[in-house]
Amino acid sequence: MPELLSPAGNFEKLKAAIRYGADAVYCAGQAFGMRASAGNFTLDELAEAAEYVHARGRRMHITVNTMPRDADYPRLREYLTALREVKPDALIVADLGVMAEVRRILPDVELHVSTQASAVSAAACAAYASLGASRVVLARELMLDEIKAIRAELDRLAPAVSLETFIHGSMCISYSGRCGLSYALTGRDANRGACTQPCRWNYAIVEEKRPDEPMPIESGADGTFIFSSKDMCMIEHIPELLSAGIDSFKIEGRMKSAYYTAVVTNAYRMAIDAYMADPKGYRYDPAWLRELESVSHREYCTGYFFDDPAVVDHRCTQPGYLREKAYLATVRDYDPATGIATFIQHNKAARGDTVELLTPGKVGQPFTLGTLWDEEGNEIDATPHPLMIYRTRVPFEVKPDDILRAG
Repeated sequence: MPELLSPAGNFEKLKAAIRYGADAVYCAGQAFGMRASAGNFTLDELAEAAEYVHARGRRMHITVNTMPRDADYPRLREYLTALREVKPDALIVADLGVMAEVRRILPDVELHVSTQASAVSAAACAAYASLGASRVVLARELMLDEIKAIRAELDRLAPAVSLETFIHGSMCISYSGRCGLSYALTGRDANRGACTQPCRWNYAIVEEKRPDEPMPIESGADGTFIFSSKDMCMIEHIPELLSAGIDSFKIEGRMKSAYYTAVVTNAYRMAIDAYMADPKGYRYDPAWLRELESVSHREYCTGYFFDDPAVVDHRCTQPGYLREKAYLATVRDYDPATGIATFIQHNKAARGDTVELLTPGKVGQPFTLGTLWDEEGNEIDATPHPLMIYRTRVPFEVKPDDILRAG
């Protein structure tokens, strides 16, 4: 059974990942992680999160995968020392100097080599193993056949090393995320966790003698997106991923919503479980892709698993995100005798709306909202107030923390 590893940008997202089937989560403290703009965790919150995850038999990996400068090392050592009390299962690290500090300060914590390290060969993976790494997160630019070859060679060189790859989420136009564009344009260093994503901006050509007349770079109705990459989606290829010898399937998205975390984790959980239950009789269910299309994403592709990155660039053809379905409410409790569920509002819903209920292990179940009651039992036509409590009848059993979304 491969590990399903989900993003946890904050505690709400962590709980969503665990509830919807993640075997492990990855998160960051408030320093030395590559997603400085995510909510992230204080040291006290990391300790609480580790306790929550471990109580449910899951694992927590902490990212320490920036490229710190010499002046950052005193603070890094203090941070790593503090993580002793957190008791994470693994640290995800990219920089050789940081690896050495982790081995010295946290010798009993697993060391995972980040995709930022750009490992593309069995020799590199074995070299990291000699430095104490138990897992390598491979570069996203590898094709599936190359990963198979790496696994086969590692079985000879360093069989204990496990392999992790990203299987879903945003792709970076720069090699393994090592980008200097953000720092050049804004002074915020992507390699130290502060990327401003200038690859997603709109650009134009300026003629030397007409600086006030920028000309957009266009090749179609919506323009050309010279840096912006499509998102990866491998839901249709679970058997191929498993046959390549990948031990951990990683979902990108620590800066996405808790709804995103729940839906994506749930879809891959269903697909993996279906395959593991009956490999020979496994059938891909298109409903899983429909679930993934319900979250905020760019156009989907299969990354570089099947396409040579020197030939296929996977640039977007549409601007911005394809928006996710509205996240309407979360179930607070449910009375099976009456079929009435109590919800906590996240977005407005109204009587007669077509909605869907998302529960772990199932795709969205549609129904039409009937009578609505507020917290005092008064009939209402809609739920306009943020975080208001309301009730309605649901035509099937629901559980606390199930998600109500637009149909």
